[in-house]
Amino acid sequence: NKTIGAEMLDLSENYSLLAIQGPKAVEAMQSLTSIDLSEIKFYTFKVADFAGIDHVIISATGYTGSGGFEIYCKNDEVVQIWNKVLEAGADYGIKPIGLAARDTLRLEMGYCLYGNDINDTTSPLEAGLGWITKFTKCFVNDEFLKKQKEEGVIKKLIAFELDERGIPRQDYEIVDADGNKIGIVTSGTMSPSLKKGIGMGYVQKEFSKSDTQIYIRIRKKAIPATVVKLPFYKG
Repeated sequence: NKTIGAEMLDLSENYSLLAIQGPKAVEAMQSLTSIDLSEIKFYTFKVADFAGIDHVIISATGYTGSGGFEIYCKNDEVVQIWNKVLEAGADYGIKPIGLAARDTLRLEMGYCLYGNDINDTTSPLEAGLGWITKFTKCFVNDEFLKKQKEEGVIKKLIAFELDERGIPRQDYEIVDADGNKIGIVTSGTMSPSLKKGIGMGYVQKEFSKSDTQIYIRIRKKAIPATVVKLPFYKG
């Protein structure tokens, strides 16, 4: 900022992120830090020592819906932290997983993924995110969204469960009983928890109510599905 003589630098490439997720995360990781992890409230963070490293960001966030932390550290510190995390979590059954498992977990909770369920062509009102859209302030494209709120949306993001065997995938067509296209799947998978195919997608507004029968076109076959309320996993 020229007024105060400040300079903004993007240091993202210098930092690594580890997501330690699960209901046992607090107990399993407590030995690695001098602060009380249970006192870090959801969606807040503290900068503290962790796994022998000072000034680590410990954030009570994540994208699995199962609780836990995200650890932000410098790239040259991440190997030490990784090893310490696996050591501390060994007695709790900790296992390393990748983005595919994370994606299954976030979908079971109904969390939107940018690039799939939301992007620069969708609105927060269509995606059911009106609760984070504050019309008391001015923001980019606010006039369009205000008009959309007044007139109503044409399409809505819904969640569905397959009534028969099958796995819905992104970009599969959603059709009605007569085979007419009414929407598109944005995310889909086989739910390990529910033992059935689940997904999210945009459909015409009249097909968005819970318990509505829809069909997912999988390999030229229309598989029946039912619109449900989120989250999928309610355990």
